[in-house]
Amino acid sequence: MPQYFGQLHTTEAPWSILGAVQAIQQNERHILFQCGGPCLTVSVLAANLIRVRMTPSGEFLSRRSWAVTQADEEWPAVPFEVREKAETIEIETEQLCIVVSRNPCRLQFFDSAGQPFAHDTDLGMGWRTGEVAGWKRIESDEHFYGFGEPTGLLDQRSKVKTNWASDAIDYGIMTDSMYQAIPFFIALRPGLGYGLFFNTTYWSRFDLGAQQPGVWQMETEGNELDYYIIYGPEPAKIIQTYTQLTGRMPLPPRWSLGYHQCRWSYESQDIVRKLADEFRQRRIPCDVIHLDIDYMNSYRVFTWSPKRFADPQKLIQNLKQDGFKVVTIVDPGVKYEPEADYKVFDEGLKNNYFIRKTNGQLFHGYVWPDKAVFPDYLRTEVRDWWGNWQSSLTDIGVAGIWNDMNEPALDDRPFGDPGNKISFPLDAPQGPTDEITTHKETHNLYGLMMAQASYQGAKISRPTERSFVLTRSGYAGIQRWSAIWTGDNQSLWEHLEMSIPMLCNLGLSGVAFVGSDIGGFAGNATAELFARWMQLGMLYPLMRGHSALTTAQHEPWIFGDRIEKICRDYIELRYQLLPYIYTLFWLAATTGAPILRPLLYHFPNDPKTFSLADQVMLGPSLLAAPIYRPGVEHRAVYLPEGCWYDWWSGEEFTGPAHILAYAPLEKMPLYVRAGSIIAIAPVMQHVDEHPIDQMRLRIWKGVGEFTLYEDDGHTFEYQTGAFSTTTYRVYSEQQRTIVEIAAREGEFSPITRETIVELVGVSEQSFLDDGTAHRLEFSTYADP
Repeated sequence: MPQYFGQLHTTEAPWSILGAVQAIQQNERHILFQCGGPCLTVSVLAANLIRVRMTPSGEFLSRRSWAVTQADEEWPAVPFEVREKAETIEIETEQLCIVVSRNPCRLQFFDSAGQPFAHDTDLGMGWRTGEVAGWKRIESDEHFYGFGEPTGLLDQRSKVKTNWASDAIDYGIMTDSMYQAIPFFIALRPGLGYGLFFNTTYWSRFDLGAQQPGVWQMETEGNELDYYIIYGPEPAKIIQTYTQLTGRMPLPPRWSLGYHQCRWSYESQDIVRKLADEFRQRRIPCDVIHLDIDYMNSYRVFTWSPKRFADPQKLIQNLKQDGFKVVTIVDPGVKYEPEADYKVFDEGLKNNYFIRKTNGQLFHGYVWPDKAVFPDYLRTEVRDWWGNWQSSLTDIGVAGIWNDMNEPALDDRPFGDPGNKISFPLDAPQGPTDEITTHKETHNLYGLMMAQASYQGAKISRPTERSFVLTRSGYAGIQRWSAIWTGDNQSLWEHLEMSIPMLCNLGLSGVAFVGSDIGGFAGNATAELFARWMQLGMLYPLMRGHSALTTAQHEPWIFGDRIEKICRDYIELRYQLLPYIYTLFWLAATTGAPILRPLLYHFPNDPKTFSLADQVMLGPSLLAAPIYRPGVEHRAVYLPEGCWYDWWSGEEFTGPAHILAYAPLEKMPLYVRAGSIIAIAPVMQHVDEHPIDQMRLRIWKGVGEFTLYEDDGHTFEYQTGAFSTTTYRVYSEQQRTIVEIAAREGEFSPITRETIVELVGVSEQSFLDDGTAHRLEFSTYADP
């Protein structure tokens, strides 16, 4: 804990606060409140979406489109009513009401039942030199989620969360700034929820009652206060609207949902070839091998080591024949190497693509290639140039790009020497000449813009094939361009546990394709830790094992036969669940819904779920209660309202209830909601080993519905209609269970296959599935 003894007293500059409303102007979308010199606008973008902007100067900034995908005027107009009263002005939509006090100008929000939320405090909104801020009331039973990838537990109440992309090496539960800077959160209490997106790319911070209980504060070094309020009342609706605002992920290639293997580093093509052979000989499914920095020639981006990777194209083609895809790491630092015929550097220098200081001097820092310079991704022509350079990788078969060190992370002297982490100068100019800004405003965007360059470049080089992009750093809207992993975690039980709330909060921040390094990146996992992590990692949207230089090997077979079998069993389960998981990705792409979900997502009116950080749901049907401590073979599990079944034994439970689950090393407690329908594929060694010629539908008694999504898994043709959906329903009639299978809809036609319908614990039936409708009956009559 920090020590404060001996520190000198400081006095912060006082805040100037918004005064009385002096005049009002209104059009079809905006209500402008003039408060002397400062101004406030309230804009109605949707019945549940309100934008609030306050400028101390009276002049609003021009639109920045980095995170928000459409301007205010592009939202369909919605009806709202403005009522002027003696002391207030009321703005009412179909779903909420904003009450603006006249003197002083303060905002209060209410739902249609009159419940308050996001109420300004007495301070309301204010400013001082270099900062603007807003203060709102915390309701007594309110909880806070999202904020990108915060460490610690799920609920962030009473914490301070800083939005400043940082190289969070050796992060732990007390770490504040992380790799991701996503200034968005969801506030939830029984019966009511709202989201808030703080629309600033400058340094910003949320204080969630840490300094003053009962008050949360948002603060930024930007020039105006700009935020969006999204009324729910449930998390699903909040995230749907938030991702409508900031964008949604495209469907990734289906192979990227398989198991990924990585290490810093597999340092030669012979080692990579042997690694691939091990997976296939041991019959452990795997789709992707990642190459870390040592595939490069002296860490020069877009190069290959001429000795260790003498023929990368042949290697990649051989791996492709065995069903493996290759993903290569690409860092932003370009080796400073004049007169060395290094084309990436020469082109960037010639075209003035690298970031410079205010005096025109080229800025440099130290990363893996030692002295390095950095592209200005805020400029379209630089993103195009960087994206085009990726063809040097994709043209020989590289299937995905892994962006690292892009907070950006750099030192003031060569790596390996004692040094200090630095950033670009905050006054360094960035962006196009007609809209130039400084790094102070764009620091949080560096990873986002690099990911955009990578995604768009890959699409240009392979216009018909979906690519996979992975990033360590990003800002709001990063889901449009890239998947995310949680950076340099550690081989600690605490990090296994912490991955659950970190990934759930990323999902609640609009980013669905997320994962943590299985086994931990830094340090040596024990056999038990690795087995438990693989069980949980089976649920991660991105399932990747990764380990650091100088650590012990962390491949699934390293820990002996028992652990290898556990890893194989859970990786195989992952591959069996891929039709279900791929459908969850489709829902994320179309609605923004997270894939990995905290229980509060589906049970937002159950207070017991609000702080439940060690259980998780994969989609709407599967509930997992991982083991995250050594030597533990039993754990308490909370099952919310409804009927639940043990995935392994079929035992039935009625919630809400706490149960004690038995979990020997081979077993992760896993439960299924009654009425669930889960599509199961045959085990394959890689996703596209062969077409799915048999589909098993595992159905649990109850009332439920599931729509299976299918397409070719690798092209963009789904965007023009080349996909299909099949809706399944289950319900009971007297002593029978009915399964209805609607006719397949859509333009994509999978091969004719056998479909086995298993009513778990009862019986199964099968038919040849050609896309036509079916109705199956199962007798659930029990003889006395």
